[in-house]
Amino acid sequence: MMKLRFDEIGIIYNNRKIKIYLDGVILLMKNKAVVLGANYYIGLSIIRCLGIHDIPVVAVDYSKKGTYGFYSKYLSEKLIGPDSKEDPEGLLDFLVEYGKKQDKPPVLYPSADGYAEFIDKYLPTLQKYYLINQTEQGLFTKVINKDSLYSLAKEHNVLFPETIYIDDEDYKEKVNSIIKFPCLVKPTDSPAFVSYFRKKLFKVYNMEELEDAIKKAQEANLDVVIQRIIPGFDDHMYTFDAYLNQDSKVTHWITCQKLRQFPINFGASVYTIQKYVPELYEIGAKFLEDIGFKGFAEIEFKKDADTGKYYLIEINARTTNLNSMLFKAGINMPYLAYCELTNELPEPYAIEEDTNIAFWYAYEDFFAIRNYKKTKQLTGKEIIKTFNRPKAYAIWDMKDPLPAFAFIFQKIKRLFSKIFVH
Repeated sequence: MMKLRFDEIGIIYNNRKIKIYLDGVILLMKNKAVVLGANYYIGLSIIRCLGIHDIPVVAVDYSKKGTYGFYSKYLSEKLIGPDSKEDPEGLLDFLVEYGKKQDKPPVLYPSADGYAEFIDKYLPTLQKYYLINQTEQGLFTKVINKDSLYSLAKEHNVLFPETIYIDDEDYKEKVNSIIKFPCLVKPTDSPAFVSYFRKKLFKVYNMEELEDAIKKAQEANLDVVIQRIIPGFDDHMYTFDAYLNQDSKVTHWITCQKLRQFPINFGASVYTIQKYVPELYEIGAKFLEDIGFKGFAEIEFKKDADTGKYYLIEINARTTNLNSMLFKAGINMPYLAYCELTNELPEPYAIEEDTNIAFWYAYEDFFAIRNYKKTKQLTGKEIIKTFNRPKAYAIWDMKDPLPAFAFIFQKIKRLFSKIFVH
């Protein structure tokens, strides 16, 4: 890292004001951070977590339309590149050309499963121009893919829901004897399934519905498995969020408890609280270390309401919905990655208490609350009492308000277009 020393404050370098640290050392150049995806609040949270540390942040997306993360004041550059789904080779060439032009290799961040899989697929090439936590090609995909994830879980003695494969000749008999109805039809490739069906899974109540769900998946060329529903309401969903260093050791971690999801029962978090659950560290840390994971990972668990045992549901191998809450609670995961890959990882730290902080995605929580009440799973009184705690918002930030205004304008515009079209 290039450094110069001066005796006076207020040095100008290339017409830009340079920050002078207390020891008189001036940082002339920092590695950039390149965030893949800015049209959802996960990418926006990465941008903010890095930008507050004066790191030059570059956001890459395939369209300006609806990309409210582009409005963050913390962005240094906004780039439009090829779609990772439609033209992955094009995006690879785009990133390689950008990386070649940089004086220092940027740190690369995926904000969605599709981007994590993209990085995994082209890891050997991207590593030549970017700094990336994960060094083992294929591991991102292994933990994202349900089939290979459950194989890993079984290998390392981690509980996961009983699963039946549809290519088993007697899968119907096994469903009736082991899984029972209702049950879940889940994809092995979640990003592709969500992209096609706009939902995470099918919940089926009888054999006819099961066969119909399997047929729909096959017609879309998507592999699925049949899975037992672990008993327990949505507040039995927990997360273990951890950062693992380049030696695959957990250095920073925090645990959380979901209260509400959207779609309800089998969706993404819209209201989650930080909750200290040491058992999740005991299960999750060992598993991630044993499989050689590096960087940020979030394991979703469900606590069986009958037995109290925790079952592994899925792993997010990238920054997640809860990132703004993790930051407010005291752990800045994107910044940890940046520090380790460009200089030195901060001292290990864990949140080993209940901070009472809640993550809140108000827009989707409104729809979730409506559906919880409609299905009589929650009462108004039960919902209201959850709000009495400090909040980390998905999109709103008083110090960086424009993305929230852009998001609201986007929703109003869509509403008006529907009204006038119909």
